Amino acid sequence: MLEKIKETTEFLKSKGFLKPDAGIILGTGLGGLTAKIENQIEIDYKDIPNFPVSTVEGHDGKLIYGDFGRKKIVVMKGRFHYYEGYDQEQVALPVRVLKYLGIKCLFLSNAAGGVNPSFQIGDIMIITDHINMLHNPLIGPNDDRIGDRFPDMGEAYDHYLIKKAIHFATEHNIRVHKGVYLSTSGPTFETPAEYKFFRIIGADAVGMSTAPEVIIARHMKLPCFAVSVITDLGIEGKIEYTTHESVQNEAIKTESRMTTIMTEMISSL
Repeated sequence: MLEKIKETTEFLKSKGFLKPDAGIILGTGLGGLTAKIENQIEIDYKDIPNFPVSTVEGHDGKLIYGDFGRKKIVVMKGRFHYYEGYDQEQVALPVRVLKYLGIKCLFLSNAAGGVNPSFQIGDIMIITDHINMLHNPLIGPNDDRIGDRFPDMGEAYDHYLIKKAIHFATEHNIRVHKGVYLSTSGPTFETPAEYKFFRIIGADAVGMSTAPEVIIARHMKLPCFAVSVITDLGIEGKIEYTTHESVQNEAIKTESRMTTIMTEMISSL
């Protein structure tokens, strides 16, 4: 694994991906944030050694480097999911490459279904913790040069970054919630009984990503901050027919508010 990480990292450095301050992983329908990046260098995933290829509509499959919020950032415009058939090593490698490029923090976004009765479609939820119901991406041999065999997850989402995000949201009159994100494998949307179960065990929102990426990042002691855009509701009496297209459309509507928070957060690093 480490040899692949180094090979990919050196390739990207040779293309100008130098000393980024932060990394961002953008979820479904949230790729428009990249329009605010200046002096862009863009590479398709298919042209990056060892990278998987994103197969989901709404995930463009590009790595972008440039200036954002007065900082240098590298953005994954599209992520990888277990339901696409990728194994732990393939999902882990891009996050590890971001760390080896030099990022100080990892920012993540996703589109999620809300199971908290106080949520509405279009709300932004700052993730304070997660419940991972996917395979743990650290299963298998551990390379001690990358991280500890048994990483602590007591602060998976950085408390300091969460406080800053709430401050900036208040400053810009952006309504935000805090909550627990639950990761499932997908690709099916949840049944009403599953939504009910997830709420009972402590989830506020549910999706098909993010937790594995955060586990990988924390394995390397990389601070994480993540937000969910609530694109549909899994609340009894409010469940409607959900499609990937409807999720994308709702995410796009919320994107400007999410981008404002992310811009302020990265500028303040």
